[in-house]
Amino acid sequence: MKALLDFVPLIIFFYLYKTVDPKDTQHPLLQLVGSAGGVDNNNILVATTGLMLSMLVVYGALFVMQKFRLDKQQWIVLFMTVIFGGITLILSDDFYIRLKAVLLNLVFAGAFLLSPFFSKDKKPLIERLFGPVLNLTVAGWKKLNYAWAAMFVVMSCLHTFFAYLFADGKYWGEFTAFGDMIVMFSFIIIQFIVLRKYFKTSE
Repeated sequence: MKALLDFVPLIIFFYLYKTVDPKDTQHPLLQLVGSAGGVDNNNILVATTGLMLSMLVVYGALFVMQKFRLDKQQWIVLFMTVIFGGITLILSDDFYIRLKAVLLNLVFAGAFLLSPFFSKDKKPLIERLFGPVLNLTVAGWKKLNYAWAAMFVVMSCLHTFFAYLFADGKYWGEFTAFGDMIVMFSFIIIQFIVLRKYFKTSE
């Protein structure tokens, strides 16, 4: 249930991104947040507004469901969405909401790379996440940790490519809503196939 809730803001974002007229400066969501709108990017501005509002609702619900707490990752995603989304709406410039995913993936990559140096037990982040599931050597955990960091760097590069370099960002919304998840799930599936013999139980 919690995992499904995370997808709600993305679905709302993509729906608004594809259905709102880019030249519609009078959309109710823009008026709700007091945005003057842009010239031909109002579909992104409206979608950003929908993303921010839905994330506040969803993460508010998760906050209650998780006994009045959010994970660090959830706080980071929420904080960066509100900050970059807010700047986007204030300036009516979609450059900043496009930049959010680029930087967010770099933050996650940095978290994996630096985790052994800032944790009390000196364990990499991936070991703390998958330790109950996988049985790896110290060198194995380091390699897997580097692999996850590299994956997030690749994701950041892909977001940069689709947001700013390819076809003037025409397919940025599609990649943000679906391509991101496809890359992530593909990486996880490949990882589990490669590491299947290191699972602690048959389940």
